[in-house]
Amino acid sequence: MGGYWNKVLRINLTLKKITTEEVPDTVWKQCLGGAGYGAKVLLDETSGNTSPFSPDNPIIFAVGPYNCGGAPGNGKWSVVTKSPLTGTHLDSAATASWGIQLKKAGYDALVVTGKSSSPVYLVINDDSVEIKNAKQLWGQDSFEVVDSIRELENNRKLSVVSIGPAGERKVAIACIVADAHSFAGRGGAGAVMGSKGLKAIAVFGTQKTPLHDAEKFKSLSKKWFKNVYESAMENGFREHGTPSLPVEVEEFGDMPIKNWSGDVYPEGAARLGAPNYTTVLKAKPNPCRNCPVGCHRLIDIPEGKYAMKGPGPEYETLGMLGANLLIDDPKAVSIGNDICNRLGIDTISAGASIGIAMECYERGLLTENQAGMKVTWGDPDVMLSLVEQIGNREGFGEIFAEGTLKAAPKIHPQAELYVSHVKGMELAAHDARSSFSLAWNYATGTRGACHMRGVPEDVEMAGWSIPEIGITEDFSEFFKMENKVELAILTQDLAAFTNSLVVCIFMSGCDLTYTAMLDMLNAATGWNWTVEDAIKCSSRIFTMQRLLNIRDGHNRKTDTLPARMQQPAEQGFRAGQTASPIFEEGLDKYYVLRKWDTNGIPTTNCLTELGLTEYGG
Repeated sequence: MGGYWNKVLRINLTLKKITTEEVPDTVWKQCLGGAGYGAKVLLDETSGNTSPFSPDNPIIFAVGPYNCGGAPGNGKWSVVTKSPLTGTHLDSAATASWGIQLKKAGYDALVVTGKSSSPVYLVINDDSVEIKNAKQLWGQDSFEVVDSIRELENNRKLSVVSIGPAGERKVAIACIVADAHSFAGRGGAGAVMGSKGLKAIAVFGTQKTPLHDAEKFKSLSKKWFKNVYESAMENGFREHGTPSLPVEVEEFGDMPIKNWSGDVYPEGAARLGAPNYTTVLKAKPNPCRNCPVGCHRLIDIPEGKYAMKGPGPEYETLGMLGANLLIDDPKAVSIGNDICNRLGIDTISAGASIGIAMECYERGLLTENQAGMKVTWGDPDVMLSLVEQIGNREGFGEIFAEGTLKAAPKIHPQAELYVSHVKGMELAAHDARSSFSLAWNYATGTRGACHMRGVPEDVEMAGWSIPEIGITEDFSEFFKMENKVELAILTQDLAAFTNSLVVCIFMSGCDLTYTAMLDMLNAATGWNWTVEDAIKCSSRIFTMQRLLNIRDGHNRKTDTLPARMQQPAEQGFRAGQTASPIFEEGLDKYYVLRKWDTNGIPTTNCLTELGLTEYGG
């Protein structure tokens, strides 16, 4: 079979044991790879009692059949583990070239268990796999360690994923950084690496994955790379990346403003977003490997208080470290982003933490004495100080080291009222009071409140259409119930599919069709899957993730929305609007369509239809 090596590399850091596991075709047909394979490993090898920081909690790095050759957007890879932020399933993703190098080294996945007694890093160079002493690297930031390892190994071609000081200190929002370029940000996978004493993983490969029809795969890759590039040029995504979003989403009432309590912020959005962002920061595309879009930004602030050069903030960071805090200076947000990146913390959760602190200070629930400073809205110095404290686990910021839900009662008994989360994960920078489909997407998200494990807001606002899976033009209208729940389900399954192939979902936003992805899957594997086969597999993967949630104690009682998402705006696009009055009705409908019971647990019929009976009972 093409598209796979049928090999998974396993490393037990406690025993310093390295083995290679043969994985049969049936596994890949069940879950594709990437996020799907990670969910299977967690289901098979952990229990509800497995602690995120236990040596028995595996951290799984996985790619899929799409990570071969030059397919557009195939730099994506998935990391899956049990989250220290939520205590349940986590899959996150990043790009750069690390996933492609793992595939070229001859592996479909890497599973790391155990805990090293002293810091280590891994070097995978085709068939050579080594566990090396990382004492001299411990304490370095996530950017520094990339250059250090390449120098130590005398190999500039190595692709490196690493953690910063936040991961070493097991901060629950610590991320994994790929080549100082891309970030597996949400849920704390970097803290799991830190708990294992694992500083970094360096990979280089020279092998070509066998393909069922190599010529067809190459031809399709070339065709769709060109199409996606032309689309990205035409729609401005190549020129401006995700900073093109603030002005548009603010108009739709979709931007986080003043810890979700604000309604409109047009002047701030204009200053934070493109074209001002692109001009002020001298921003240029900074593409990942095999990416025709180049959504990441490389910025240059040559002088002044905020001088820097490197990766610039994406929309989510502009939202959470910017508008969410009433900070409208893109240079200040760029420095906050750079600090987060180097310390290795998720900018979304960091911004949420600071927003809660600022609101509590304004309401008199947090004192200057407690915080060690005046925590006032719109103050960049406060933001910069607190991201340093959170990432280094020091000062007042240390209370956010385990996430906002656990931090709130340490601030004040009433502080939890201002925490916007689902299952412990803070909301991303999109508002469920604008795109109602987000209400059920957030509430049932298998890693918590996430805009990338389901992208219904892009359909509602940007007009994405994916006719092969039923999402047609004008599929869903703002503030109307029709097709909202269906849209949440369809895009959740789409995300499960793309994160298991593995391909960047932004390719879909630039006209890479579902049929094209399926054609490349079939050219790689020879499976001859239909759209129906792919949809069934996608639903199976999402259900496997849900089974992990159920095992960890989640069900209808945690499929909820935070208080802020139930409070309508007084002005702007979403004035008077919220999905709250129809939320429970919609949740009932969601469960019926998923074939789950009224408590949100997959039924026997559901598991039978999806081929998951081994996980029933």
